[in-house]
Amino acid sequence: MKQVTRRQFVKTSSAAIIAAAAFPSFDFINPKPLLSFSTLGCPEWTFDEILSFAVENNYDGIEIRGILKQMDLTQCPEFSTKENIAVSKRKVAEKNLKIVNLGASANLHQTVPAERQKNLDEAKRFIDLAQQLGSPYIRVFPNELPNDDTRKTVRDLIISGLQELGNHAKGTGVTVLMETHGNVVKADELKLIMDAAAHPQVGLVWDPINMWSVTKENPSYMYQQLKPYIRHTHIKDAKIVGDKLNYVLLGKGDTPILQAMDILYKDKYKGYYSFEWEKLWHPEIAAPEIALADYPRAARARLK
Repeated sequence: MKQVTRRQFVKTSSAAIIAAAAFPSFDFINPKPLLSFSTLGCPEWTFDEILSFAVENNYDGIEIRGILKQMDLTQCPEFSTKENIAVSKRKVAEKNLKIVNLGASANLHQTVPAERQKNLDEAKRFIDLAQQLGSPYIRVFPNELPNDDTRKTVRDLIISGLQELGNHAKGTGVTVLMETHGNVVKADELKLIMDAAAHPQVGLVWDPINMWSVTKENPSYMYQQLKPYIRHTHIKDAKIVGDKLNYVLLGKGDTPILQAMDILYKDKYKGYYSFEWEKLWHPEIAAPEIALADYPRAARARLK
């Protein structure tokens, strides 16, 4: 074996360090943060207006949660036929955007068989639509867990619902994401559900403020518990007035949302930071022209 002198070793090592500084490995560089917004924030805008605004304000994608207040996307003209779906998909591609998630209203906690089937059927329609649009995700809700002797039964229904929807999504390229929502927001309980579902086509939408506003758990603890399942995020900020959240622009509130974003960024999270401005549910908050324009500036300034 050829012997290497100390001088040769130092010389070689120094050259390697200089080269690494001049040509840094992508392993040490955070990916560009991907930004999207939910159409919940612009309930009066047409599909074309949504796409144009996204481009003008440097978004990478859109999360479709209703168009012109029609929440069942399969009933929207843009997605009601194969021909219209093809046109809508082409419009998105021409704008260099991506449909990153379809927000269904399906609740998995339902115990009445007819209601449960109705919710599962809605989610399956969204999976089929997402496949046609090339969207990687659909969102569903857990959504309620009673504090009585039926709690485990309802939790098992949520788990089996995720598994059934995951099976429906097999081979579609679509993953079903359960949002941290309703009163299913404690990190350890969410982990229990996801561990039990254990399906490759199932993951989470992490909404840190949905969780924190109820549990006051630290985002670092939430992330530690849920990291393996997080595929998509909902970002929002708020002032706390009594027991209410008054939504405000990013960085202007009392919540730990910036801490949550920092955790994601430092861990090289590759999904979307999706702004959820709940204008449809809270008409009193700022207009989308203000809030949706502010978010990419504030988010990119934070995620440097």
